[in-house]
Amino acid sequence: MRSALIADLNKDMQKILNNISNESIPYLFLLPCLLILGSLLSVPLYKVVEYSLYDNVIVQKNPSFVGLENYKEILGDIAFWKATLNTIIFTVGSVIGHLIIGTSLALLVNTDINPKARTLFRSLLILPWIFTAVVVAVNWQLLLNPFGIINYGLDKLGIINEPLDWLGDPSLAMWSLLLISTWRGYPFIMVSFLSGLQSIPKELYEAAEIDGAGFFGKFWHVTIPQLKPVIYGVALLDLIWTFQLFPLVWLTTGGGPGRSTEVLSTMTFRYAFVNFEFSQASTVAVSILIISAAFTIFYLRNEKSRI
Repeated sequence: MRSALIADLNKDMQKILNNISNESIPYLFLLPCLLILGSLLSVPLYKVVEYSLYDNVIVQKNPSFVGLENYKEILGDIAFWKATLNTIIFTVGSVIGHLIIGTSLALLVNTDINPKARTLFRSLLILPWIFTAVVVAVNWQLLLNPFGIINYGLDKLGIINEPLDWLGDPSLAMWSLLLISTWRGYPFIMVSFLSGLQSIPKELYEAAEIDGAGFFGKFWHVTIPQLKPVIYGVALLDLIWTFQLFPLVWLTTGGGPGRSTEVLSTMTFRYAFVNFEFSQASTVAVSILIISAAFTIFYLRNEKSRI
């Protein structure tokens, strides 16, 4: 009896599998993972959007529904627009710095030099990407301290007459943060561009040399056109990551001094875990989500066009 039941079940399963096309089988294997990830992402996302429509959530047992009032309040807050402007400055400045430094170093380590020296340089130059945000923040705080080595070196060179508080001066804090972000993020660009450079046929450079092109001529007319798809994809991905960056900013300046380096991510954290205004924090988080989603859609369309 039991063996007959098992045989019937096997026949039913075989019929189901026969009805499933070969193209659908991979999606069936992915289904459990997609369901788990979907639930882990959709539930918090739903709660954040829900919290943004209520007043005094979490801190009150029965919060009141206010609809879009939190959004109106945030949009009328000067601090929100200041944080948005800082986010744009920080994001655009960091991405430009990553592209300039990353491209320059990719060209440098792609030159024909001793293989062992080239491997050593590549290993050393990728180190900033390996360090955690905590390590980067602490080390740069020590370097940029008024009594740190950077002020000491600038003083010895006669560039400054008195120590500068790089992270404590509102006029210098954002520039210092951009310097730290550029140093931390350039390895990703460098490695991505290096892989692109190695895929460019050498015959193109040889043809450009025959036509009389120098270094900059080959870079502009050969390297850039060949790397254009990589540049678009990597720049958009870096833009998305940097726009949402929180740990490095919070651990380095905490959004200060004052609000001079306050970005949307640190503003969300401040609302939630400093001021305990979770409704406002959720509202700012939703605004970050909307902008990030727009960048992500643009990135996915760019990647789809490359395939």
